[in-house]
This record gives sequence, C-alpha cells and structure tokens, in this order.
Amino acid sequence: MIYTLENARPLAAIVLIVLIAWLFSENKRRFPLLLTLGAIVVQVAFVLLLFAMPNSQAALEGVNAAVNGLASASDKGAQFVFGYLSSSDATQYPAAGADPDRLFIFGFRVLPLILVISALSALLWHWGILKWITRGFGLLFEKTMQLGGASALAAAVNIFVGMVESPIVIRAYLDKLTRAELFLMMVVGLATVAGSTMVAYAVILQPVLPNAAGHVLVASIISAPAGILLARIMIPEEGPRTHYDYASDLKYESSMDAVTTGVRDGVMVAVNVASFLIVFVAFVWIANGLLPLIAAPLADLLNPVLPAHLDIDPSRATLQAIFGHIFAPIAWLIGVPWGEAQAAGGVLGVKLFLTEFLAFFDLRDVPAEALGERGRMIMTYAICGFANVASVGIMTGGMTALMPERRREILSLAWKALLPGFMATLMTASVVAALPMGLVRP
Repeated sequence: MIYTLENARPLAAIVLIVLIAWLFSENKRRFPLLLTLGAIVVQVAFVLLLFAMPNSQAALEGVNAAVNGLASASDKGAQFVFGYLSSSDATQYPAAGADPDRLFIFGFRVLPLILVISALSALLWHWGILKWITRGFGLLFEKTMQLGGASALAAAVNIFVGMVESPIVIRAYLDKLTRAELFLMMVVGLATVAGSTMVAYAVILQPVLPNAAGHVLVASIISAPAGILLARIMIPEEGPRTHYDYASDLKYESSMDAVTTGVRDGVMVAVNVASFLIVFVAFVWIANGLLPLIAAPLADLLNPVLPAHLDIDPSRATLQAIFGHIFAPIAWLIGVPWGEAQAAGGVLGVKLFLTEFLAFFDLRDVPAEALGERGRMIMTYAICGFANVASVGIMTGGMTALMPERRREILSLAWKALLPGFMATLMTASVVAALPMGLVRP
C-alpha cells in the first residue's frame, strides 16, 4: 500500500464539501461535529470491510458472479421475447458483426434486467430477507448517526430501492416526520441508487472496470452516511430525536403478489428510464449541433487575440467539452489526476444535468488513455447516485402523491436537496480516493 499526494488531496475535498454544506445551513450554530466524524468513520469502515478484510476479494468476486448470473438470466428471458436482438452473441446477430458496442442494445439488455431485479427485490422483501438487511443498516444508522427509527429505516431502504419507493416503507410515519427528517430522506434518496439500476450500472461498466458490481454496490452503501451527514448539516434537527419502531407499511399478500407488483413497478422504472434517456440524448444531440454554430463567430472574434494554445475550435464545441472544463477542478480535487480531469469533469456534468445512466455510458466510453483505471474507479463512486435535475422531478412527483398535504413543503425542499445529494457522492469518491493506493483496487 502506498500513500501519496494523490491520496491526500481528496481529504481537502471532504473538508470543502462539509464547509459548503455548512455555508448553506439553516442553523450554522448547530454543527454536528460528532455526526461528521461518525459518518466518515462509517464510510471508511464499510470500505475496509468490503475491500481490505481477509477473503474480501472472494466476496467481491461472488458479487460480480451474482450480477453476471442475473444478467444472463435476464438475457435468456429477453431473448425468449425479442430473439437475437437481445443476444450478446455475434453469431446470432450478423448485422452487427463482431462490434461489441453495436451488440449492446440498451432496450434489450438493460431494461429487462431492471424488470427482473425489481421483481426479485419485491420477492426478497416479502420473504423477509431484504427487510432484515435494511433493518440492520437502519439500526446501524440509528446508533452511529443519531437518527430516529423511521428516518434510519428510510435511509437504509434507499440503499436498495428507489427514492420514491422508500417513503412507502415508512408510510405510516410520514405525517410524523419533521421538516429535517423529510429533507434527510430526500437527500439520501438522491445520494443513492435503487437495486434494479445498481445492477444495470454494473453491467454497463463491466467491460472497462474490474469488480464493477462490487464498486457500484459499495458506492450506494457508503453514500447513505454521506447524505445523512450533509442533510443534517444543512437542516439540523431542532427538537428531540423521534423514535418509531421498524414496522413497515410495504407488504405483499403472497409471493406471487410480490412478483407481480415488482414487475409492475419495474415497468414504471424501465419506462421512465427509457423515456428520459430518449429525451436527454436528443437534447444532447440538439445542443451539440447548435454549439459549433455559436462557437464559430466567437472563434473568428477571439482567436486572433488569444494565445495559440487557447484557440477556440468550433468543431470541438460540445456539451461534454463544456462540462469537462467546468467540472475538471472538482474531478481533480476528489482524486482524479489533472491530466484526466477534463474527461472526468465531462462525466460529472452529464450526471448532474442529464442522467446518471448517460454518465455511466460516457464513463464506459472514455478511452483508456484519457481516463485510467483508478480515475474510472473514483468516477464510478462520484456518479453512483440519483442526484440530477430529472430525478428531482421524479422524486417530487412520487412524494407529493404520498403526502399531498405536505406538497408545498416538499416542493420547497426538493431543489435544496439536489446540492447535498450531488456532494454526497463526491464525498464518497473522496473517501475512497483518500485511502492508500493498493487498499482499494480498480
């Protein structure tokens, strides 16, 4: 294990993230020092548990094998419906030849996976397996991070299910949640991802990142404490901590009811994902078509007076390039080498303003010479969360449907939650990058 300045720099990023959250705090005098230390300790402990403990590599390989098994099973189901279109076997899809990029058809490879994982998650919840896992995380968050039972459970559930589904788990307590607890639930929802999309991200990254499934799983788990911390800093709990039991309002009548409900919910998620991707990919193409037209007159005006290395090239004016320049300092601060920061910054911008799905595809497609394995691993943690503009709308719609009487309060908090939700994944990436090289390997 080696410790260098590349590891030390993310420590400054963690301090800066906490400072920004404090600057936006509604009560700057109530800074949760013990919670700050506890959140970082919990994050580091999870990373060490999942990467540095004896046999941890075997456990991660088991996670990757499980994801591969689920992906293969989903492919078999999709092939039964869509035939060779959903196959990754070039011999079954001669029109694509042997080009792996053309063989990866999102609608046939990822969307069916979302359906399978959604149904499986519902079944595991009904059988009590997922319920006990989330209850364990809930108790951990309650004891180490001073959360009430309902908030702790909602935060834990967000690790495995979506930000809209998690309030359903504590529906019986929604009217009792304080403003700070409601905000915390929103931030953690934006800082983490659902189990169905988690597996999809791993499948996308698998060709370019070893142990992709393990990294994505760890990212979602350890972003929850970061989200809790930043939410508590920005809106501290003013009154006494509330305590509820861990009873859940999410119930199924039978195993078949769990599967059918899971499929129905998975269809909703898959349709939303596909719809947003169609729209946002179209927006990116429109923007990238217009930007060179805008950049051309600027180049004619400025290039004669600019140094040669700052010349504007209209043909390279794209949304990703603009994001790259804006977010490059952030990518560098969280641990990405400066030579790779612009490529990484473009991925961060796509994640925040478009969707994390597009960001994962961009991360997969960045050439190895532009972003190395370590930088790609750090960025996996940085973008593994729902914190983006589109998700704020999805979250607001789901929560107002469950709590119509708190609609105004939800709307006032939703956009405020985007900043800490985004910073939580940056903090997670910084914690991982700050650990000695060799401890957390790509």
